[in-house]
Amino acid sequence: MTHLQVINQVLRRLRETEVTAVGESDYSTLVSDLVNDAKKFVEQSHDWTGLRQTITVSTTASDYQYVLQGSGVDFKLLNAINQTSNTLMHYRPATYFDRMYMTSSSEGVPIDFTYRGADSSQNTNIEIYPSPDGVYSLEFKAVVRTADYSDGTEVFVVPTQPIIYMALALSARERGEQGGTSAAELLALADTYLADAIALDASKYVDEFVWKTV
Repeated sequence: MTHLQVINQVLRRLRETEVTAVGESDYSTLVSDLVNDAKKFVEQSHDWTGLRQTITVSTTASDYQYVLQGSGVDFKLLNAINQTSNTLMHYRPATYFDRMYMTSSSEGVPIDFTYRGADSSQNTNIEIYPSPDGVYSLEFKAVVRTADYSDGTEVFVVPTQPIIYMALALSARERGEQGGTSAAELLALADTYLADAIALDASKYVDEFVWKTV
């Protein structure tokens, strides 16, 4: 379902006229903003299948600083793999990297990583250790949240029913009771749809919800 379709789903439930463009009216623009608010809430509530991506970094010899392109700053890393050497990579605190690079200039197979802020496009910067001695393909498997939708053609990759009802609840709160249903009741419906959607998606990743000691 596209951004514009979700906006119209909300507008119909508000007994408003559907639109053909996001900014067709002041009210459709407001509903678009509320849909984006609801989308952000839903995306951050669970590690959805549709948000899971693999970000690949190709190293250059002696260069230990890289950008996770397309990650944004609120992504969640699931695991990191040095695909070239078939080894898992491990997170280390930034202070560990400061200490290691102060005392050692050796190069080798990258096995550790840490975060170093973000670039001008709000993508996460990382450092790896040791500094690579050649070209390695590093895979960072992550949950990447989407940016706000604006042109109406963007397709949702998370369940839309909780987004529709959460945006509807926000709209009803802004304008008062809608069709005999209060904002609180609509929000409760959104929570139910969200809980059901999370339960279905989480069933694909049962191992992630089991506490294990290593």
